[in-house]
Amino acid sequence: MDQNELKKAVGIKSVDFIKPQMTVGLGTGSTVYYMVEELGRRVQAGLKIQCVTTSTRTWDQAEKLGIPLKKLNDVDHIDLTIDGADEIDHNFQGIKGGGGAHTYEKTVALNSQRNLWIVDQSKMVTTLGQFPLPLEVNPFGCQQLFQRLEKEGLKPAFRIDKQGNNLLTDMKNYIIDLHLGQIKHPHLLADWLDHQTGIIEHGLFLDLVNTVVVGCDDGPKIIENIR
Repeated sequence: MDQNELKKAVGIKSVDFIKPQMTVGLGTGSTVYYMVEELGRRVQAGLKIQCVTTSTRTWDQAEKLGIPLKKLNDVDHIDLTIDGADEIDHNFQGIKGGGGAHTYEKTVALNSQRNLWIVDQSKMVTTLGQFPLPLEVNPFGCQQLFQRLEKEGLKPAFRIDKQGNNLLTDMKNYIIDLHLGQIKHPHLLADWLDHQTGIIEHGLFLDLVNTVVVGCDDGPKIIENIR
């Protein structure tokens, strides 16, 4: 199967984890797109659930499919969040934010009882870092923050949109991507980034995922009871 077929297979399979009356977090990205499409079909067939989303584009997609939606502030719990990942290492730590929605994604994930990631097999790596690590940053003082990241040898680059301007997130912030190549100590890096004024959120998703569904050539592989 090609990459899109792998994404579609795991997206469809992941909906099996959604049970009636659940409150479900819907992630963002190309693999999640197929999950939301399948969930829309099941809702139209009678599945009763409610959902929160991690981006405006997922909200728009789900709304068109008739999936019942709530804002995060209007729900008292989230049973399960299904989202993609840009990299998952052998310890099941992850990088997310390739779509620029990692602040919303992490907020929903941290408020979920369980988190399920859906990926194709190319996203499974030994060590994180080949995928650039996204930082959502406040535009105010972002150049000084950029220089600080450069001095630390973190190889920052502003993410640019198709018009050549700084890409804006749903929160109207900028994204700086760190081109690290390898992250040997993700917890130490996460702690340092957490203490840098101007960084709204980074894309290291550590100690969060409970289940991973991996798209393999012979079908989806389910890895459960991770945490």
